[in-house]
Amino acid sequence: MCPMRRITRRSFLRKGSALAGAGGAAVALGLCTQCGKRTSEEEIRLKPLKENDLSRDIVVARGEDPAGITKAALAALGGLGKLVSPGDIVVVKPNISWDNLPKYAATTNPDVVRTVVELAVEAGAAEVHVFDHTLNEARLTYKRSGIAEAAEQAGARVSYVRGQNDPRFREMAIPAGVVMTSWPIHGMLTRADVLINVPIAKDHSLTRLTLGIKNLMGLAGGERGTWHPDIAQRLADFSSAVKVDLTVMDAYRILVDHGPTGGSLDDVRETHTVIAGTDPVAVDSCTTTLFDMKGEDIGYIRAAHDRGLGELDLARISVREVTV
Repeated sequence: MCPMRRITRRSFLRKGSALAGAGGAAVALGLCTQCGKRTSEEEIRLKPLKENDLSRDIVVARGEDPAGITKAALAALGGLGKLVSPGDIVVVKPNISWDNLPKYAATTNPDVVRTVVELAVEAGAAEVHVFDHTLNEARLTYKRSGIAEAAEQAGARVSYVRGQNDPRFREMAIPAGVVMTSWPIHGMLTRADVLINVPIAKDHSLTRLTLGIKNLMGLAGGERGTWHPDIAQRLADFSSAVKVDLTVMDAYRILVDHGPTGGSLDDVRETHTVIAGTDPVAVDSCTTTLFDMKGEDIGYIRAAHDRGLGELDLARISVREVTV
């Protein structure tokens, strides 16, 4: 597979400003292109995606212990110390949306989250932040999922998102957006040096599957229900501006039906798998095979691939498998 070209968040936004003469004036002026509200440059600028020495391979780790296979997957990529530098601010983004116990596979496995946080702290992160813009009430979901306790015990700072109008959301320009040219994003992303996406793999009634790219919706504010028409393109637009450094896919338990909320153990399959990689499209595409699908079967994976955000063809992806 040809190496992906690394584009920083800052250079992406500078490119968008340079397009002002061709209809990009609102971005260049620091205006929200949907509501016309003026925002400062600081409010819309994300920190650059840093270069790292992590392998570009996808790693599929299998075993009985979710913490053990998470460690094995990241070790096979080269270790989190290749990505996280001493003093870094790290955002770990799990799926905490639903008020369900971990066994129902509606939220990210807390042991996977704990392990990612622990490894970031061991690598020297000055701060590790864990949060999600949940759909059920945050104080319920954070507790019931086990993620708040696990993350805090591992050394993370856990914060609640207070709905779509949380004041920490700031308008972000999406210079290359097709149907979205800006959208509110959690302000912590303006400070973060590293973004680690830790989704759970599960069925979804609208998009067929919810995987890593879709998990980024938990970084967005505003009325996300308006994304449903053209959701594949909107997810591709959003992810074109929100650069993910690493995706750690929790597939220890997967929800195979009645997603995204679940609620019945009959809909849960234990695959005891974690899939990790730096190419978000490739990780999502690889994960679809657990559901007897292909990457091209999922609209937002196709859309992200078509935008050049990653590779969906498994024949062009180097996949390493480890067993713990």
